[in-house]
Amino acid sequence: MSSAWHAADVAAVHEETATARTIRLRMAAPVRFLPGQHLDIRLTAPDGYQAVRSYSVAAAAAPDTLDITVEELPGGEVSPYLVRKLSVGDQLEVRGPVGGWFVWRPEDSSPVQLIAGGSGVVPLMAMVRAHAALRHPAPFRLLYSVRDPESVYYRQDLAALAAPGTLEITYVYTRRAPEGRPVGRLDARSLEASVLGRETDPAIYICGATGFVEAVSGWLVDAGYAPDRIRTERYGGMGGTA
Repeated sequence: MSSAWHAADVAAVHEETATARTIRLRMAAPVRFLPGQHLDIRLTAPDGYQAVRSYSVAAAAAPDTLDITVEELPGGEVSPYLVRKLSVGDQLEVRGPVGGWFVWRPEDSSPVQLIAGGSGVVPLMAMVRAHAALRHPAPFRLLYSVRDPESVYYRQDLAALAAPGTLEITYVYTRRAPEGRPVGRLDARSLEASVLGRETDPAIYICGATGFVEAVSGWLVDAGYAPDRIRTERYGGMGGTA
């Protein structure tokens, strides 16, 4: 991890949904990355005002390319610029990758249960992609809660990576679902029916809005999952609005 700020080139952009895009950054030097880490992004206005936000890395390609995915927040200081105005060839001030707690390490052979609420899927997607690239033998399962089908990030990649015994995906649609699928929020019962069983002693990663993370982690502990096997990350940057 680098603690210094440096310039990264915008190498590509890709629209994930109507309000989110993935930005591919070419870093100034080769980077070491653990799935689950994030980058700090700093924007500086002409009058010198600076805003710093953190965005999870969605993918890494050796030696020097990282993808972040940004959801536009109404009234945000940084995310509207990144989603609507940033172009290929522009530069961003970046720092990182950062983080050592909410990460998946390939030397861990445990089954892995990933649980995402909305854009909380971003750091979990980095874990999914690293797992697939390594042909890692640990079973992975993803439970992904979204408002509707159009809100799903990485739709094509997830469909391509899903395979029995390797990556199993369960979608929960809270507002509108594809034809023939139920609509409704997660609750303790539906959660327990959708995740790896306690007997597998999975490593569990939960990312999403604060209320979602607190509810899901609480239900898991109540169901008998070991608290020290649960790692959580909540939405939010380094203060202020995104």
